[in-house]
Amino acid sequence: MKIKMHTQILIALAGGIALGRLFPQTAENLKFIGDLFIRLLKMIIIPLVMASMISGIVSIPDWGHLGRIGLRTFLYYLATTVMAILVGLLLVNLIRPGLHADLPRQEAFDAETHTPPTPAQIITDIVPDNIIAAMARLDVLPVIFFSLLFGIALSAVREKAAPVIEFFQALDIVMMKLTGWIMAVAPIGVFALIAHLVSQMGLRVLADLIQYILTVISGLLIHACVTLPLLLWVVAKIRPFRFFQAMCSALAAAFSTASSAATLPLSIELLREKVGVSKRITGFVMPLGATVNMDGTALYEAVAALFIAQAYGMELGLAQQMLIVITATLASIGAAAIPSAGLITMVIVLKAVNLPLEGIAMIWAVDRLLDMCRTAVNVWGDSCGAVLIARLDGETLASPDLLRA
Repeated sequence: MKIKMHTQILIALAGGIALGRLFPQTAENLKFIGDLFIRLLKMIIIPLVMASMISGIVSIPDWGHLGRIGLRTFLYYLATTVMAILVGLLLVNLIRPGLHADLPRQEAFDAETHTPPTPAQIITDIVPDNIIAAMARLDVLPVIFFSLLFGIALSAVREKAAPVIEFFQALDIVMMKLTGWIMAVAPIGVFALIAHLVSQMGLRVLADLIQYILTVISGLLIHACVTLPLLLWVVAKIRPFRFFQAMCSALAAAFSTASSAATLPLSIELLREKVGVSKRITGFVMPLGATVNMDGTALYEAVAALFIAQAYGMELGLAQQMLIVITATLASIGAAAIPSAGLITMVIVLKAVNLPLEGIAMIWAVDRLLDMCRTAVNVWGDSCGAVLIARLDGETLASPDLLRA
């Protein structure tokens, strides 16, 4: 009997943990397999994003419709990001994990080499001065901007550009087939990545930071298992658990790769094939969400900032915590969809409330683990947004089991 993909991924996660703990040297030797899997995913990101966005935009009947989808997408991203940050701030104020933190602070964090982009630079960098160079660097946001303009231009001259439109629609079909092939080997890649991570991570540092880890993970769980499912249930009239089952493979891949961008091909493939969301919605919402919608990252940055303040004995008032809400939202938008990007953009949050940048060194040791958790929440938030916007747009999904009575 054929085992379902999400079951294969879960088996791979369990097997990787066991191998990493019992045979760490073997797990080290398998690292190249995980690296190959990530390279395969990165290989198809740019052509997939371009094909998905352009073919999605040209399939939208009118520009007014595109504007409605864009507005709903923006409002969803903003609302869920702020909700996530507020959950994180509530928990860190209740648990106060930094009060009794006795942590080594001798590791240096070089703020000069980890300088985050300013808001003006983020906006400027959206417009590529060389689209080919942006593709080569895997800068997804400039590629999205170019694809958006290119798709709108194609729609404006639709009949005259029919061969170009057909090319991108065909490319979209080909890229989805290629994604399916890569997805077939995802359990092997996840197994190797998790085995290597477990072989590298010591248990002592987990004990030192256990309250901080539990605070972050509790916040992520509340957002992923309460806030987003409520939106699915009430607004989209979707059964959250059924939808989670459909997206499980992509979430497990997000957890193991710690990269929203690397997981993007799998997420789009599942939303289209298993859930039935149209390419005009997935092609617009998912690439954009992978770069600007970072619920998990925003929550993590808020918790980390207050943890550092508590560890240094610095009290932050309501006004300063509201400033954290604003800066964490902006910083999460500026975070690249790559591993540990949130750790770098957290400099924005710390500077906004005058916290010592050296505090980042205290949480550096467990960032990879928390990065994996928050990336899974980021991808879950993007996926929920895609299906919610599809439902608001009147789309009928592939499986009636997904819909609540």
